[in-house]
Amino acid sequence: MNLNNIVIILDRPGESRNIGSACRAMANCGIHNLRIIGTKKEDIDIEAVYRLAIHASSIFDKASFYNSIEEATSDCSFAAGTTRRQGKKRKGTLLLPEELVKITDNATESMGETSKAAIIFGNEQAGLTDEEIESCDFGVVIPSSKEFGSFNLSHAVQIICYELFRASSVAIKPNGRESISRSEVKIVVGNILEDLEQVGFFSYHGKEKNEELWNEILTRAALSKDEALLVQKTFDRVASMATHESLKHASAMYAGTKKKTNVL
Repeated sequence: MNLNNIVIILDRPGESRNIGSACRAMANCGIHNLRIIGTKKEDIDIEAVYRLAIHASSIFDKASFYNSIEEATSDCSFAAGTTRRQGKKRKGTLLLPEELVKITDNATESMGETSKAAIIFGNEQAGLTDEEIESCDFGVVIPSSKEFGSFNLSHAVQIICYELFRASSVAIKPNGRESISRSEVKIVVGNILEDLEQVGFFSYHGKEKNEELWNEILTRAALSKDEALLVQKTFDRVASMATHESLKHASAMYAGTKKKTNVL
């Protein structure tokens, strides 16, 4: 997914500080294309935007302003409107954020490198109207508690942008961590079983249960490659030491028997 093709649209935001926070949320996720329904000079307190945007103010500076959703999405492949209210006039079945990501990824890939996907966020007080949702291709809902269902505008932007970022090729896991695959887990487990078998840890009938156990443990642990290698080396070392001690013990017994024989 090319994050440069993602367009975030704020529909007549009521609080300028939320625009600044939304810019910061976008910057956190490498998304920089902001469009706003409204008038820059008349509707927005620019200083308030800057106070919350901090180092992401350039996103606001480059933002485009439009009179309607239709105008703001005219060059986009599709538009998805966020809402917490459901109904026949609100696209019926609403997508979850992760479902939106899949559709966005498929659409932008199949329609070409320059195709844009727009995600629209309504006014903090009223959200998107039925007509505005109807003008979108999809409706998207962010699950929340029934006790307090509405998200702050910038929080909603953050959640959607984060999901899109996670699906992109530029997402980097903290500290370069890369979890091993299921096939690699099987290789590690195979080596562990060989080591355990070498020291006589279990009978043939116990091997299958141990294989299942270690597969479950290591899969849930989501080990990195370095961690998996350390686990494997630990079992290799234990098996090597156990085998060495066994040989020493056998040699000592043989030496003792030989000495007694000589004495006799």
